[in-house]
Amino acid sequence: MSDNDSGKISCRDDAKRTVAAVPITGPRAAPLVSLCIALVAVPLLALLLCLSAPTAAATAERQMIATAHPLASQAGLEILRGGGSAADAAIASLLVLNLVEPQSAGIGGGAFLLHFDGEDRALAAYDGRETAPLAAQPELFLTEDGTPMSFWNAVVGGRSVGVPGLLRMLELVHRDHGRLPWAALFRPAIRLAEEGFLVTPRLHRLISEDRFLKRYPATAAYFHDQEGRPLAVGTRLKNPAFAGTLQRVAEGGTAAFYEGAIAQEIVARVTGTDPGGAKDNPGAMTLQDLAGYEAKRRDIICAPYRNYRLCGMPPPTSGGTAVIQIMTLLEGFDLAALGPESLEARHLIFEASRLAFADRNAFLADPDFVDIPLERLLDRDYLAGRAVLISRERSMGRAKPGLPLQKSAMPAQQDPPSTTHLSVVDKDGNAVAVTASIESGFGARLMAGGFLLNNELTDFSFKPLVDGRPVANRVEGGKRPRSSMSPMLVLDSEGRLVATLGSPGGSRIIGYVVKALVALLDWNLPVQEALALPNFTNRNGSSDLEEGTPLADQAAAFEKLGHKVQLKTMTSGLHAIRITPQGLEGGADPRREGVALGD
Repeated sequence: MSDNDSGKISCRDDAKRTVAAVPITGPRAAPLVSLCIALVAVPLLALLLCLSAPTAAATAERQMIATAHPLASQAGLEILRGGGSAADAAIASLLVLNLVEPQSAGIGGGAFLLHFDGEDRALAAYDGRETAPLAAQPELFLTEDGTPMSFWNAVVGGRSVGVPGLLRMLELVHRDHGRLPWAALFRPAIRLAEEGFLVTPRLHRLISEDRFLKRYPATAAYFHDQEGRPLAVGTRLKNPAFAGTLQRVAEGGTAAFYEGAIAQEIVARVTGTDPGGAKDNPGAMTLQDLAGYEAKRRDIICAPYRNYRLCGMPPPTSGGTAVIQIMTLLEGFDLAALGPESLEARHLIFEASRLAFADRNAFLADPDFVDIPLERLLDRDYLAGRAVLISRERSMGRAKPGLPLQKSAMPAQQDPPSTTHLSVVDKDGNAVAVTASIESGFGARLMAGGFLLNNELTDFSFKPLVDGRPVANRVEGGKRPRSSMSPMLVLDSEGRLVATLGSPGGSRIIGYVVKALVALLDWNLPVQEALALPNFTNRNGSSDLEEGTPLADQAAAFEKLGHKVQLKTMTSGLHAIRITPQGLEGGADPRREGVALGD
């Protein structure tokens, strides 16, 4: 196989270690994807197959998609080859990801999506974030004595479930940018749900490690065999209930989801009125909450960075704002000269991240409920003044917000990594970056209609008041919880697309995306190398280094600079596509099961 082949399959023996990458051409993508997935059931054969192949970047001439699972990438490529747009391919792939990566995202959750129009270079941002039921109160996550609930007591059950937004957002995106019929985009996922897919080592491991999946009958039955054991690697998992749900939405549009039988089942599970529902921890969702959900077009936020223009999602996600703040704070430092092996470069990124997270925690929330000083937070003069606080020789420690507080900063709480990201570029130069989630792995552990329901309401602050002041990100009925999802588009100075990228990973998403941007734009690394670099993040606290990597060996050196260092498992899921003079170059994070495919 030649180095200029157009796709890549990554075969892994676990979620953390890349064994090899198999470069493949477009026409050979489908059989090799199927072969690699099938051989996951025989780990030794898979290992031998992958070790026999050279590692290469994924390249293509006209169109490409990068997702977290080979079957999702193949579904997107199938849509692109059938004349579909980047938006069409993203929709089809997200539905397949719901099936094959159920713990991460799906129609029971939400998403943020950025779109680039290849003809007029117009940008659009779409908000499919979940909302709190109208009956939700600021005290939702407080116990009877007024103290915050333990995180996992809040997560598992109906209390944490927000009104799902993904499908309404996808319908809006399809209306604006779709080419193929809506129903056609559901066919790959329906087919796979009916025929089944093979359980991968990663999915098996995640099922095995989760202590809550047996709490509710439908979830327990789906993820375990008849003896109650986690589904074995290589098990063919079918989901006729999900196929039926998708068929209804394919034929009837999103009204079939937000009204009628599917909506009734969601509400019954959330409120515990169904025998298989969350009677032990019910939520307050109603049929009116579902019927009234609206996806929103938002004004995309962009800012210059060196010779580029970075564009991200505005609030209610904090991701676009924080990423742009960090990159702007770093612009005064010559990161290119420091290079990808530099400890100093990472120290500077840590310090810029402290400043951005201090502002994030204080000011960012749902803009429909909170006045956000967004223009000021992104102002270059303001950020230039903040950058003066960054020392090359010593960490500043915990940073403070740079503007006067109108409301209280959100106190720290758990933020389990999950979520998924995909990037697409079609033959006409249209592009999508979309990050989707059900929050923590397996969401609220409740299933309805063959899909998992989210636990996104735990992204709100559990404490509604701090120091007597309301928290900007407190729970309120109809409000969207703050997110860290950071889909990004990179443009050149003429407004032409340079890259589309993003990652899962909870609040560490922001750091993962910054790492990838610096690696691509300052260090000019190939996409696959940029995504594979060891992860490192700071959320205005400890400076976290990815354990088991060469970067972890530098912990003592960071501590000498005043950093409190922690070694962490940091399973990002970066997926990116870069546009080059030679065509498209794509990559998939080696820490997951993803693949970039194209023609």
